[in-house]
Amino acid sequence: MNISIIGSGYVGLVTGVCLADSGNTVYCVDNDPDKVDSLNN
Repeated sequence: MNISIIGSGYVGLVTGVCLADSGNTVYCVDNDPDKVDSLNN
């Protein structure tokens, strides 16, 4: 299943990781470019 998480703060990021561990494809979206760059690395 493809899932989008809007906001990659504490709650969004933990939720995204748990859903990805369950075998889902997760896309996290955030408006903070530094946070997005950090997640991409």
